[in-house]
Amino acid sequence: MASRFRVYTLILVIGMLVTGSLNTLTKKAQNQSTSRGIYNEPHKFNHPWFQTLLMFYGEAMCLLVYEWQRRKARKAQEGQIQDVPTEPEEVLTGIFVVPTICDLVGTTLSGIGLLYVPASVWQMLRGAIIIFAGILSVIFLKRKLYIIHWLGMAVTMIGLAMVGLSSVLVKDTSSGDVTHGELILGIILILSAQLVSASQMVVEEIFIKKHNVPPIQVVGMEGCFGVIFMTLLVLPVCYFIPGSGPHGSYENSLDAIAQMYNNPAMLVLGLGYLFSIAFYNYFGLSVTKSLTAVHRTLIDACRTILVWGIDLFIHYVIINSYGEAFDTKYGYLQLGGFAMLMLGTLLYNEIIRIPHISTPLPAYPEISADFEGSQPLLDGSLRAN
Repeated sequence: MASRFRVYTLILVIGMLVTGSLNTLTKKAQNQSTSRGIYNEPHKFNHPWFQTLLMFYGEAMCLLVYEWQRRKARKAQEGQIQDVPTEPEEVLTGIFVVPTICDLVGTTLSGIGLLYVPASVWQMLRGAIIIFAGILSVIFLKRKLYIIHWLGMAVTMIGLAMVGLSSVLVKDTSSGDVTHGELILGIILILSAQLVSASQMVVEEIFIKKHNVPPIQVVGMEGCFGVIFMTLLVLPVCYFIPGSGPHGSYENSLDAIAQMYNNPAMLVLGLGYLFSIAFYNYFGLSVTKSLTAVHRTLIDACRTILVWGIDLFIHYVIINSYGEAFDTKYGYLQLGGFAMLMLGTLLYNEIIRIPHISTPLPAYPEISADFEGSQPLLDGSLRAN
């Protein structure tokens, strides 16, 4: 029985790692793809707001799992009262509005940033969430950070500077479709997205945790609200805002649909992103209660390394118009920055404990540097957006 449980957990962890990596890889590959749009002119897929809609659809699918779990529990209890939240429905729906808006803004800012930076840099820069989450938890949750946590945040900041500097220096010595200004803008947007995602963590801690809502229901409900907001408000507004896109729009979602229709590979990437979001949430929420901070940190690191490795493999082995190249002059600076980000996470989560500056056991609640959109401060919640 114990060996079967270990095998099952291992499968879930591998699934979590693979689908988490696919979140980034499919989204970036879709951005790098070219297809004919609504006016039959070929151009790259530049629709970060539409990709946010796909993300919310993936999150909303978690409600199917939640409903399956509820029915399974009802059958097991044979008519007994199900142990689910009993707050009035209006409470359970209204509290999801603000975190959904944070999720929407954070994911879209991050998605726009991904248009301008390599996938590996994008993945690493998201480590900034540790800094913002730590500071906001002090301000709004009145938590006390010890020297070890501030040290972890400082080391993380150094790592972020190294990763950002490496991408700027590489751009100075290379050519491509992205300008120097766009690259810097991408970095700023990604860091801003982490501030919004950290705010979402705090909002969920304040408004949702006290209601004891199952984490998978939180993800699903925010996904449903996100689909409604994107479909009825955000995407129509983006269409009518003047811009350089088709029909003179800031973003034309009809053009995104046309591009995917005209390019089956682009459609597969979009569906891959959608389903990887759904399965990643399921895998993450299934194993999180049995994982320690060490396991989560290792998974975070493995996800970044896997994304970087696959991107390099695609570029050098499969097709050089996709993935990313390794710069032999400044690539090692990015590698050093990644090592500093890892060290900062280890220190913040007190996986590395230093006498006299670490907190007394049990360790301070850990915050991971991964998970697209956020990792809410809900018990046992891991997800990507």
